[in-house]
Amino acid sequence: MGPLSYYQLYELNHAALSPMRAAADMFGQMLKNPLNPMSQTPFGRNWQAGLELFERTTRRYAKPAFDLPSTLVGGMRVPVTEHVVWQKPFCDLIHFERQLERPRRDPKLLIVAPMSGHYATLLRGTVEAMMPRHDVYITDWIDARMVPLSDGRFDLDDYIDYLVEMLHFLGDDVHVIAVCQPAVPVLAAVALMEAAGDRFAPRSMTLMGGPIDTRINPTAVNEMAQGKSLDWFAENVVMQVPFPHPGCLRDVYPGFLQLSGFMSMNLDRHVTAHQDLFKHLVAGDGDSATKHRDFYDEYLAVMDLTAEFYLQTVDTVFITHALPKGEMTHRGVPVDLTAVRNVALLTVEGENDDISGVGQTEAAQHLCINIPDDMRAHYMQPKVGHYGVFNGSRFRAEIAPRISDFVLTHDVARPSGKPVPVESAQAKAAQANTAPVKAVATKPTPAKAVTAKPIAAGKPVAARPKARAAKPVEVAATEAPADDLKRIAGIGPKLEASLNAAGITRLAQIARLTVKQATALDTRLALKGRVARDKWIEQAKGLLQELLAEAGSTSQGSATASVK
Repeated sequence: MGPLSYYQLYELNHAALSPMRAAADMFGQMLKNPLNPMSQTPFGRNWQAGLELFERTTRRYAKPAFDLPSTLVGGMRVPVTEHVVWQKPFCDLIHFERQLERPRRDPKLLIVAPMSGHYATLLRGTVEAMMPRHDVYITDWIDARMVPLSDGRFDLDDYIDYLVEMLHFLGDDVHVIAVCQPAVPVLAAVALMEAAGDRFAPRSMTLMGGPIDTRINPTAVNEMAQGKSLDWFAENVVMQVPFPHPGCLRDVYPGFLQLSGFMSMNLDRHVTAHQDLFKHLVAGDGDSATKHRDFYDEYLAVMDLTAEFYLQTVDTVFITHALPKGEMTHRGVPVDLTAVRNVALLTVEGENDDISGVGQTEAAQHLCINIPDDMRAHYMQPKVGHYGVFNGSRFRAEIAPRISDFVLTHDVARPSGKPVPVESAQAKAAQANTAPVKAVATKPTPAKAVTAKPIAAGKPVAARPKARAAKPVEVAATEAPADDLKRIAGIGPKLEASLNAAGITRLAQIARLTVKQATALDTRLALKGRVARDKWIEQAKGLLQELLAEAGSTSQGSATASVK
């Protein structure tokens, strides 16, 4: 590779071509001017077409806008406003707020866009199709080269943490759609939330063209990933962001390399499309030229991914197949798909998908064995490829209505779990800050890989034996006055309120947490390892000993005074 990385060479090449690109744009505008006598000549039109083609093939495409100013609700056109309602260094959560004259109780829909090169605006058609009947939110992932190194790392575990935090932010009446790559982290997040008894788990999840089990009908993308080691990817595609970008020195998988991979799969089609653009410009076919510009303005806009997220995803999804084998973990906690019982599941595939092969998404139906049969369905759309699963005329006419109906069907609140009752003796002990903590947890069952079987399009999968309903993890609460949990270093007023809402009001409850309960609590409240990192359990035990010592000295003093 030499002293300069491909990323640095790419930046130098882009900078070197900037003057020529500016000149091409300037002369192109001169030739378009109707007052220019050459503008209507064959020579002028050929020259103009060539200049535009040069400018478009050498520019860096910025992130497009969603540009969805209105939608149709109940037969009436209403304005739509975009709002960023939740924000983290690597992601914004955008709400498409419909300006309705009369409030509607439409289901909340969280669309999780892929973090695999293209921006979330690639799902513009998905958002547009779902807005008439749903209150839509979408994840807007941030280009890694724009995130300063000081904002820390971002890997697959962080991705799952982000999803859990978003679901907590949106409330307990949300439905999730995962398009392509996020099918795996969304399914993992739901499994973790279900195992923890988290009431904010979504009511339904729709997985579209996602690589749940890439061993089924492997595509060229899957075979390429399977044929290389993780070290190969780290050595050949991971590079540092060059100066002067805000993310300078961050290790990333560059967007221009991803784009090269996308285009190489259908290179002849892209070359032909640009040849056709030249012909349309010469012929003055403005409509066809505009369609080409709209498509490639979106398709050629790409973002960098953090190296740790990319490598962990490649290893987990494409090399080790950890999720379907039951071996995937999140911060050391096993992802148990058999824990998913209360979240309805819809899987959608395209017949001609050359990125996620037929059966790879449907595999989720066979792995989530404890979802009742009336809460699951699979649909395969004929005659569409990967992008046709979430965009285009067939998506609008056949796929989107099915998703919408599935969401509306399962937009019902799940029964909330009840805390384990505390016996009177334990309640008394709790008042002395020595109460043992009880929790009800589902016994984990390792997920086994199951070969996907064909399921009729649009119909539920075959009946399976119904498993006993799993009770959510609930820490027993007491009727005694709440302790001041802020005495534990690392717990502030806001976090104390969250713990109280989760049923934890006593120091004794924290002191008696098992490893499994502490992990479940960490996942439920998105604490990112605070319980272990700040040693809450050890701190709680120390504080209890201090309280007991104070109580003992007080009792002794009282007894001495009475004797005197």
